[in-house]
Amino acid sequence: MPTEANEPNEATGATEDAPTHTEDAPTHTVYPDLAGKVAVVTGGSRGIGAETGRALAAQGVAVCLVGRDRPALFQVAESIGKQGGTAIGAVADVTDAAALDRVAERVADELGPVDILAAFAGGQGAPTPALELTEDRWRQVLDSELTSAFLTIRTFVPGMVEQFSGSVLTMSSAAGRQPSQANLAYGVANAGLTMLTRQLATELGPQGIRVNCLAPTAVRTEKVAANMSKELQHKAALRHPLRRLADPADVASAAVFLASDAAGYLTGVTLDVAGGRITN
Repeated sequence: MPTEANEPNEATGATEDAPTHTEDAPTHTVYPDLAGKVAVVTGGSRGIGAETGRALAAQGVAVCLVGRDRPALFQVAESIGKQGGTAIGAVADVTDAAALDRVAERVADELGPVDILAAFAGGQGAPTPALELTEDRWRQVLDSELTSAFLTIRTFVPGMVEQFSGSVLTMSSAAGRQPSQANLAYGVANAGLTMLTRQLATELGPQGIRVNCLAPTAVRTEKVAANMSKELQHKAALRHPLRRLADPADVASAAVFLASDAAGYLTGVTLDVAGGRITN
């Protein structure tokens, strides 16, 4: 199962002139409190996860990127290093608790205690009629989207409890907010992520830990840009009041904000990164 960040919940892409990440991308808003912190980002090999890793590193955060695609993962880490940031890549299947334990040991040894956890792995929203979903596919999607987040949180949050501080971010989707073209298991799993977020925020708040969720609509990731025609991209963009689709950097900027002290009184929130397209 891939460990890349969530793809759109429906057939989406971007307008022809939609922004994409480059090494010369605009500078992110600076959050001084983030400098010197340590973050783990799952789904870090591409898309939203990779861009969130870059954005956090630009704030002075030491980042561990977790994914299964070794070449892509280390390319992202290398690009962060070239920009003066600190990043390591850890190859792991985030549905494997033992693999996550090994990542946690490495992070502790090389970077230190984790302050920020972005459980962004997923991306199994390909449309399939509900009655055509097999049992194996149902379980695969739920593991990729929901169980992976639970296992990631169970692995890293105990350290935050010991520190009495931390920020946890989960990645849902507009497909978890309302019916969509995505398959049923994906919608159910992403709806579950919003409740997981609220429940954990309630339980962990007294221990100094905030838990928030992002729910993008359509994001022009590498996969979407490569697999959608310009015509479909344009039609999808027109369904958003801002008349464009999100770039991974749009979601990453929201993630960095939620991780920072600027969002210090926000917890249990699901933030719709939706370009004005209301999803609830």
